[in-house]
Amino acid sequence: MMRYHVVTLFPEWFDSPMKTGLMGKAAAGGTVEIETVNPRDFAPDARHTVDDVPYGGGPGMVLMPGPLASALESIANPGIILALTPSGEPFSQALACELAKEKDITLLCGRYEGFDERIFELFPIRRVSVCDAVLNGGEVGAMAIIEATARLQPGFMGKTESGEEESFSDGLLEYPHYTRPVEFNGLLVPDVLRGGDHARIAEWRRNASLANTSRFRPDLFASAPLSARDRAFLRENKKKSFEKNIYFALLHFPVRLKGIFSGTSSLTNLDIHDIARISRTYGIGAFFAVTPMQEQMSLLEEMLRHWIEGCGKDSNPDRAEALSLVRPAKSLEDTVQVLQDETGKKPLLIATSAEAETDRKGRERRVAVPFAEVSRRAAEGPVLILLGTARGLAPEAMALCDAILPPIRWIGDYNHLPVRAAAAIILDRIIGG
Repeated sequence: MMRYHVVTLFPEWFDSPMKTGLMGKAAAGGTVEIETVNPRDFAPDARHTVDDVPYGGGPGMVLMPGPLASALESIANPGIILALTPSGEPFSQALACELAKEKDITLLCGRYEGFDERIFELFPIRRVSVCDAVLNGGEVGAMAIIEATARLQPGFMGKTESGEEESFSDGLLEYPHYTRPVEFNGLLVPDVLRGGDHARIAEWRRNASLANTSRFRPDLFASAPLSARDRAFLRENKKKSFEKNIYFALLHFPVRLKGIFSGTSSLTNLDIHDIARISRTYGIGAFFAVTPMQEQMSLLEEMLRHWIEGCGKDSNPDRAEALSLVRPAKSLEDTVQVLQDETGKKPLLIATSAEAETDRKGRERRVAVPFAEVSRRAAEGPVLILLGTARGLAPEAMALCDAILPPIRWIGDYNHLPVRAAAAIILDRIIGG
């Protein structure tokens, strides 16, 4: 039996859900048991006060530690204690499976502005959040945890497979379901599901699960176990994405040189080759190599001819394919104009830097945009990401940009990546898998 102890100001909230459907049957049959504990019953005053104004000022009220602590101490076997709070770890199917192994779970439902922080220092409480949205209280989240863990108990579901084959059980969304009639409003049940070939049905369902996840929750692929066959299916059925709207510009002018000076740096063969390969791997639109120096431009064009048109193409066609993305440009302004002419939109210019952008007094000029925001903007139109050579983009180049990305390794004390490595990490964070 799974026993739930719910600490809540509104115990009546759980009356109907615990008597409905499979949950009602499980409670009646002894598979699960729920006990509600109201902190108001432990309040010391006649008004049963459980909240007060926050120290330091601010809106709303805070749940006092005294009634909460007494409520928790009244539970004989609390088991694992979970607090429903927006600051908690995301609730997931994996966490549900972990919790389902417990015999007792205590759920602490927040209200108002939340808990007095000292409650977390007095008890071994694990913070959990069921969604990235603010709710009126923790009761909705507590019920979600109860349902997700109770249905994994032996005897709760009719067939064990019902719990094993549903969404998130293998890290993916579930495949679509169909039932009678075969035809409804001109729409038919897929033939494969009516053919009786269980191997083909299993393959169809796996592919449909992959397709659903790709369409609705592609973020799940980051943690889902995928076979080589799964990856092949996703490649063949890849939906239209935003990566073609992303462009790189490797600037050799204006860039920072030693001290405070701005100037021009020299092209580096390795930068061109490796960033081209990175660009091709992530499928972006093009990679502009920008230099105003004619001799450097001539060297670049000669190198590209060797690999794209000359004997280099025959000896290494993969390298030729990558270098075909490289487009020489004399200036950043020329690059912006080319993209505007080709796409019909002025590209959004995104600067990259290992440091925050500051003014002469050391004040931050603008807050860096998250990588996810660049992904969103790339879905709407062209985005040109500027990579600096030498010691990075010069201030005059930064000033032309619409936004700046955060430093790649801002949390560490060393953030001096080569531009080739930075390019790969930036694209992986923006585009991912």
